[in-house]
Amino acid sequence: MSKRTAHLISHTHWDREWYLPYEKHHVRLVELVDTLLDTLENDPGYRSFFLDGQTIILEDYLQVRPDNRERLQALITAGRIGIGPWYILQDAFLTSGEANIRNLQIGHEDAARWGPVSKIGYFPDTFGLVGQTPQLMAQAGIDNALFGRGVKPTGFNNEVGESTAFESSFSELIWEGPDGSRVLGILFANWYSNGNEVPVQAEEARAYWQRKLSDAGKYASTPHLLFMNGCDHQPIQTDLAEAIRMAGAVEPDVTFIHSNFPDYLQAVRESAGERPLSVVQGELRSQRTDGWGTLVNTASSRVYLKQMNARGQALLERAAEPLAAYAHLHGKDYPHHLLTYGWKLLMQNHPHDSICGCSVDEVHREMVARFDKSRHVAESILDETARFLADAVDTRVFGSYGSDALPFVVNNTTGYERGGTVSVELDAARIYFRDGIPIPKMNSRISEIGLEGRVLVDDQGQPIPCTMEDLGLQFGYDLPDDAFRQPYQARRVRLTFRADAVPALGHRAYAWVKGGQAPTQQASLLQGGRVLDNGLLRAEVAEDGSFALSDLRTGRVYTGLGVYEDSGDIGNEYMFMAPKGVEPLTTKGLQASVRVAEDASYRAALEIVHEWELPASADELLEREQREIVYFPERQAGRSEQTVKLRLTTTLSLERGSRRLDIVSSFDNQAKDHRVRMLFPTDLETSVHTADSIFEAALRDNEPSAEWTNPSNAQHQTAFADVSGLTADGEHAGLTVANSGLNEYEVLRDGRNTIAVTLLRSTGELGDWGWFPTPEAQCIGPHEARLALIPHGGDGAAEGAYAEAYQFETPWTTAQTGIHGGTLRPVDAALAWEGEALAFSAFKVNAVGDVMARWYNLKREPAKLAVQAPAGASGWYKSGVLEQAETASGLDAGRRAELPAGPAEIVTLGFSHRLQS
Repeated sequence: MSKRTAHLISHTHWDREWYLPYEKHHVRLVELVDTLLDTLENDPGYRSFFLDGQTIILEDYLQVRPDNRERLQALITAGRIGIGPWYILQDAFLTSGEANIRNLQIGHEDAARWGPVSKIGYFPDTFGLVGQTPQLMAQAGIDNALFGRGVKPTGFNNEVGESTAFESSFSELIWEGPDGSRVLGILFANWYSNGNEVPVQAEEARAYWQRKLSDAGKYASTPHLLFMNGCDHQPIQTDLAEAIRMAGAVEPDVTFIHSNFPDYLQAVRESAGERPLSVVQGELRSQRTDGWGTLVNTASSRVYLKQMNARGQALLERAAEPLAAYAHLHGKDYPHHLLTYGWKLLMQNHPHDSICGCSVDEVHREMVARFDKSRHVAESILDETARFLADAVDTRVFGSYGSDALPFVVNNTTGYERGGTVSVELDAARIYFRDGIPIPKMNSRISEIGLEGRVLVDDQGQPIPCTMEDLGLQFGYDLPDDAFRQPYQARRVRLTFRADAVPALGHRAYAWVKGGQAPTQQASLLQGGRVLDNGLLRAEVAEDGSFALSDLRTGRVYTGLGVYEDSGDIGNEYMFMAPKGVEPLTTKGLQASVRVAEDASYRAALEIVHEWELPASADELLEREQREIVYFPERQAGRSEQTVKLRLTTTLSLERGSRRLDIVSSFDNQAKDHRVRMLFPTDLETSVHTADSIFEAALRDNEPSAEWTNPSNAQHQTAFADVSGLTADGEHAGLTVANSGLNEYEVLRDGRNTIAVTLLRSTGELGDWGWFPTPEAQCIGPHEARLALIPHGGDGAAEGAYAEAYQFETPWTTAQTGIHGGTLRPVDAALAWEGEALAFSAFKVNAVGDVMARWYNLKREPAKLAVQAPAGASGWYKSGVLEQAETASGLDAGRRAELPAGPAEIVTLGFSHRLQS
């Protein structure tokens, strides 16, 4: 092998918040960057610094030091500070596919304002990596990925292991995504701190480099050895130039350079071929390790954060963006600036120590405020856009019912035609304060308004069964664009009904009118007090609250569903650990009460209640072991003999015409140190299962590898987990369990291939390098979890079960309007498309004003995509995930485009648009 070169790359891995709250880390960041600027300006031997791959560091620093903008600009322009490509360093599995893309897009946009964007796929401490990362990097013009976890581990305190039984033979590898995209992978095999605090004194330097060169050489495939000069919140090593000179003196056979990632990667590529690299395919979840290194149980730490994140992502990517793009097609400015702001607020909660719920309590309190702020931005965009579109709909068809008809519009912002139960609030009448009527008289008039004799109709005049709730007198106000706020009193009602066949990325208009024909009475979906049946699905509740679900189309029956399991947890925010020798408790056989909660024409529901006695906490040994920093797999603590009551309320609801059974689980947790899961046995014969991941329906083994020593095999999911296989009769069947913000599941090795979904995990410590109590991670108080069961014939992608799971996460959007003409028909849509097994991902407008749509192929085989754009569209092109037209390939198409979608391919299409007169 050629003479060895040691590449020292200076950096600091900057967790914005973790074992200290944000502002305490922020103060240290300002000190660090001040020192960095001084060092770079005054020491020409200190060549460069990598700013952790995230542009938010620039924002954070300039909040406090705006006076140093020009100094920063000069060093970035000179290439001495590397910035981007991300806005933040996000957790890979707990953030949506579109959130990952917005992170790349905003990171590139922000970095480009300063200078060159670092095309470095940087994932230093991400807790495992999704399989589509190579394709995402390739589409963004990045040909590499650098990461610290997911292939093979370093030991406690970053010890170098001796085992070779891992996927990659070296720290350099070829990483291949499910679509075939490949990038050069660099594993921080000795961690991203292996060149930290380099000694300047000869004796110390000789011992340091003898050890460090040996450690790096154990894994390296080329003579180019990577040494990361920095660590978490690591201050700048201001004497590094002198330390490098000393290193050359004590190790004259090695060339030491203060390097950067582009130079290092180029050197590795130029030396490639001396030793063949391993090709690692798909997800990097440490499958061939002991099972602890990717910290998978952060998926269930502080579940409430995951639920708030799921809601925030859905509001931005599945509601606000597509609705704003639809409005843009009809003349409304697209709110780029507001959407970017909303995304930035949300993404500030996406770093791994934040969204993973593995920080001190102060951090997660601040996250709740950020989630609220991002939601408020999204809701403001939605409200304004929905009103704009509703006012653009031609509602004159409802004028035949009189001037007091109350039209409204239901928007479907998913990429699929949709039906389901919708609730809308309407003002039957308003009196504005500006009219000068005394408030008592105003209230009296409003209260006397009659609501009798009204029915709900669609645009064809067909009556629709609905439930009306009189909400009575309601104060409200308008905020006009050209006048002061306008308060009013209103008589408000809530209508709940089933909206059918609302087109994808479109709308349907309805009206609550007088004089319409009464709807035909429909049979109840209830059969007795324990059975729901809509002709497609049948759910029957047993005495212990478990239930059987029958797919009436196939005859397949799933039994013993909905049992709760409670286990002790003596682990921490990072990892679940059950007490040794203590069996989980379940509600199997525990008497439950059952009552009818709803019996409407469009939906019926049953409420199941369990009164369950659980251990109040772990026993007293746990706190002692925590204080003594006993490694959690070695703990001996058990569960307390003292008990507390957990009252579980489970609501099963079934809608008319629906293919899914909805489940809401609510409870007030008063126990500590435990985990609650809901169990869904499938009784299907298969060795693999599918989980929704980032732009992928990931196929995973039910049995872990031989190296796996973690008793749990919990894994990440986003929208769903699915088991498909053979029944006892040899028939194909499948069960998809959808969720909203419940990111942890496990397919149990119980002989039934049970899907276990974690609803709550309560722990009391952070659990990394010391003793950090986190009492709020016990999650004491009320909780609610939403799930849905979608049985199918064995191919969830082709049969629409996965599409149903994606719709489960997406809110309906409604807006009241008046009777008027408009450019939109009562039933209309922005886009139409076809493509079996393709998942719809995004509909938005890019930075230059082109309309963009994105899909991904759920299967590992080619598919076809056909898209019909609205009037005024032209110039279809195919782009990468950065949505840049200048790097895209044009399609020879008019308003309709047809193209192949490769196996697991992410397909992004754009078109320009002009308004039709």
